[in-house]
Amino acid sequence: MSIQDLSMLFGLCGGVGMFLYGMHVMGEGLQKSAGDKMSHLLEILTTNPLMGVMVGALVTGIIQSSGATTVMVVGFVNAGIMSLSQAVGVIMGANIGTTVTAWIVSMSQFSGALELFNPSFWAPLILGVGAFIMLFAQKDTKKAVGEILVGLGLLFTGLDLMSGSIAPYTDLPIFATAFTALGNNPILGALVGFVVTALLQSSSASVGILQSLAMQGVVTTNAAIYITLGQNIGSCVTALISSAGANKNAKRAAVIHLSFNIIGSLVFGSLFFVYFTFINRTLAASAISAVQISIFHTFFNSINTAVLLPFRGKLVKLSQWVIRDSAEPGETQEFPEIHLDSRLLESPAVAVNSVTNEVIQMGNMVIDNMKEAVECIRTRDSKALELVHRRENRLDEVNDILTDYLVKVSQLPLTEQQNQTVNNLFYTINDLERIGDHSDNIAEITEYMMRQNLYFSDEALNQIMEVGSVIIESVEAAVNARKNMSMEDVRVVSKNEDQVDMMEEDLREEHIERLTKNLCTPPAGVSFLDFLTNFERVSDHAYNIAGYVKDEL
Repeated sequence: MSIQDLSMLFGLCGGVGMFLYGMHVMGEGLQKSAGDKMSHLLEILTTNPLMGVMVGALVTGIIQSSGATTVMVVGFVNAGIMSLSQAVGVIMGANIGTTVTAWIVSMSQFSGALELFNPSFWAPLILGVGAFIMLFAQKDTKKAVGEILVGLGLLFTGLDLMSGSIAPYTDLPIFATAFTALGNNPILGALVGFVVTALLQSSSASVGILQSLAMQGVVTTNAAIYITLGQNIGSCVTALISSAGANKNAKRAAVIHLSFNIIGSLVFGSLFFVYFTFINRTLAASAISAVQISIFHTFFNSINTAVLLPFRGKLVKLSQWVIRDSAEPGETQEFPEIHLDSRLLESPAVAVNSVTNEVIQMGNMVIDNMKEAVECIRTRDSKALELVHRRENRLDEVNDILTDYLVKVSQLPLTEQQNQTVNNLFYTINDLERIGDHSDNIAEITEYMMRQNLYFSDEALNQIMEVGSVIIESVEAAVNARKNMSMEDVRVVSKNEDQVDMMEEDLREEHIERLTKNLCTPPAGVSFLDFLTNFERVSDHAYNIAGYVKDEL
């Protein structure tokens, strides 16, 4: 091997590396700038299958990764956010959205009078501008734009380097022999496409490499079609790996993705094999261009979706047959499950939204426990008091789970706003856990009164229940402030905090007066004051939670 050959080999390796890294950087920048909107689109997904296809195509077209979209879908299904029937449409749409990258790559074939439209012509400038923005921009949104430009510049520079490294060797017999063999053997062609895509974990990247070879005129039409079909099957590997360790529905979502692509590839592969073998042998052996690969890639995924979308129910049933339910029924959950999935960490915006939803769910559990504990002061229901203690134990577990997940989220590439949200969520779950502790304290005070056969006067009981209703309203408003990002709820918490402080001071004085008049026994009086102390602290924690939301707004 000569020095020139070695140089070309190094250029090919560098070109592939720059192309793949450019896609990665561009995808990260796009997720940072549009991730919140994309995750919101997926979360509000309706049961309309056509809407699911559109959302899947849009999300994938923007973040430039069908793998990332399908991993998010698997995570959403595992978390119970999305049903299997909804997942089908999004997965099909993701296959259409991934063709955007192929069209971007095929633009590099423009030359001559259209040279100014060739992205490779502008790649150095795009790369330079992007790097300048990344280095000197202050805002995260502008830095994300810089990342997108750098990624795009690297993608086209790497593509140009790849093509240039291969160009001197395109006349070698090995290329003609290899692609003739792949074209004559559909299984072998599909296997090559599958393996390359599985190794790269990106159908967009493998299609891009195939297109760079096509630009040199060495790829035959039949070989390109079979390889592209195999690449579509290979794109399922990411979701299959992601579903390992997930629940059955998440595994079924990955199976749906795989079966959808296998069925389409088998049908299209068989039809083209018959066509190339018996009808048009000349077309089969002719060279194919990068643009034509883009056309076929889009055509295949669009037609496959149009044909199989009406049979989405059958795909769901097929996945349920492959991944069957256990013979033994699962245990009934007393409290809501935590729906956090490490797969969602692939998209920082989705991970932040997901953990926020779980913090809100924790807040709802805290509200339920506070209501139960306060009501038990009146009812003295021993079974309800036991439920308060069990729910408090579960809240402690939830606190640990959310804290661990937030630590992982905090290590992701977050925007300044997302970083502030994550920090405030840390504080929020701590305040919620403390409110849970006070609910437990209230239950214990009630149990003490029941054991000692202590009772409040009607006046004292009504006063306690009145304060209890105010703090419950405060906790509800604090949780709703986080859920709806609402200043109105923040103001409710602030008003109630002042009211609770005044009520606590007034009620202490009135209770001391009752004690001096022997209208209340000292043991019951101690319990009354203990209730007030816990109520006042609950109000403080609710005020803290609302304050974090106020800072973000």
